Amino acid sequence: MTTVSWEKRYTPSGDVVAREIAGEVVIVPLAAGMGETDDDLFTVNVTGREIWRRLDGTKTLREVADELRDAFEAPRAVIEKDMLGFIGELLRRRIVTEATGD
Repeated sequence: MTTVSWEKRYTPSGDVVAREIAGEVVIVPLAAGMGETDDDLFTVNVTGREIWRRLDGTKTLREVADELRDAFEAPRAVIEKDMLGFIGELLRRRIVTEATGD
């Protein structure tokens, strides 16, 4: 099990395709066994969409949290709690991976 770290950078897996449809991000697994069922779609809400947009592998999770805190004018504790749960779920489903290299 991969642990979420504020100092790591994350990026979408090469095994998913994501599209924004009517303001919602829909993530489609390309490999079997990534979702709860083999044909699962994964959709995210507004907060998840903003996190997803920033997971480009260039910023640490802490930097993403700082951007979101400013964008949503929300307390750091709320942003961090939401992010930990969301990134943990994406890692568990192999929708995101830890970015490597510089």
